[in-house]
Amino acid sequence: MAWLERNADRRTNPDLVLPGAKSVIVLALNYWQRGEPSGIARYAWGDDYHDIIDLKLDALDAWLQTHGGRQRQYVDTGPVLERDFAALSGLGWHGKSTMLIHPKLGTWFFLAAIFTTLELPADEPARDHCGKCTACITACPTGAITAPQHVDARLCISYLTIENKGPIPVELRPLVGHRIYGCDACLDACPWNRFAQESREVRFAAREFVGMPLRDFLALDDEAFRTLFRGSPIKRIKRARFLRNVCVALGNVGTVEDLPALEKAARDPDPLIAEHGAWGAERIRERAATL
Repeated sequence: MAWLERNADRRTNPDLVLPGAKSVIVLALNYWQRGEPSGIARYAWGDDYHDIIDLKLDALDAWLQTHGGRQRQYVDTGPVLERDFAALSGLGWHGKSTMLIHPKLGTWFFLAAIFTTLELPADEPARDHCGKCTACITACPTGAITAPQHVDARLCISYLTIENKGPIPVELRPLVGHRIYGCDACLDACPWNRFAQESREVRFAAREFVGMPLRDFLALDDEAFRTLFRGSPIKRIKRARFLRNVCVALGNVGTVEDLPALEKAARDPDPLIAEHGAWGAERIRERAATL
């Protein structure tokens, strides 16, 4: 996560992002879809949110231009502290997991920010309504939430399966469980999510890869991977990292029926896939030997 250290001054000074900036407009878009939790984080069940939200921001930018404003817009794409701005704008409060919580949307929403030269009236900051609840801390499989509003990214399954470009540490692999892209454990545990309502954005609906048998993913070559995940945020981590995750998940929850797929993965030309494939196969053999 070294990229967080870059542009620290721009993250805290909107005028360096957009000279003459007077206001920050923060927006939320609900993405929650009905369905049982899967090994893929719910936000990645459908199409890539960047593409969906950018179009909506373009429309708002055009409208603001008619009122004389100059804008810069961001959806996880620049030196912007969206959650801090969102809390200051009243969109929600920082939960103990560091996720922003909205009283009606829970935690199931994306954030976007528009910096503008227009001077707009400010909203009141949100109040913290977590109280003594520690459900998200208790639910974290790896103990990554080390204290309220403190997350050790090196332990976070979302980091390990998405941002991390190398091997998943051996000692953490059993804790990843069945997860192959991100982790919703702290979100699923949040009591505020009992108010969640299904998103009206149909492009967030679950695509065909949600619920696919894990071993079927190991049959994907580069072209098949790109085809299956075209337009999905999963495509950005590329085949090697995704199959690395699948090998770990199969090592944790797979059966002897999954051994041929893992053994094939252990012979993959990519060393990242091969090492994790061998680990997953050995884990299944160890379990089978105790039956």
